Amino acid sequence: MAKQTRRHFKAADKVAILKRHLVEKAEISEVCDEYKIHPTQFYDWQKQFFENGAKAFEAEERGEKARLEAEIDRLNGKLQRKDSIMVELMEHHMALKKSLGED
Repeated sequence: MAKQTRRHFKAADKVAILKRHLVEKAEISEVCDEYKIHPTQFYDWQKQFFENGAKAFEAEERGEKARLEAEIDRLNGKLQRKDSIMVELMEHHMALKKSLGED
């Protein structure tokens, strides 16, 4: 009796297999026969897919959050530069007033 080697499916392949049932409405038995997988394996993948599905959207949220934080940092830097310019202008203004005798 020949020993069977265990097949490993890539994540994209698992999603494609699940898609055949969930989107294309193929029967689970048909999908399992087509890809030569046990229905238990299919249900395990489906469970894992739904349990971890939110992570796909969290990545988008993390990207948006990072973009917003970078924009906040940029604007804070710009505000600090304006504040330092205002301080410098006020110092010059006060020195000019003092030199003109307008205290």
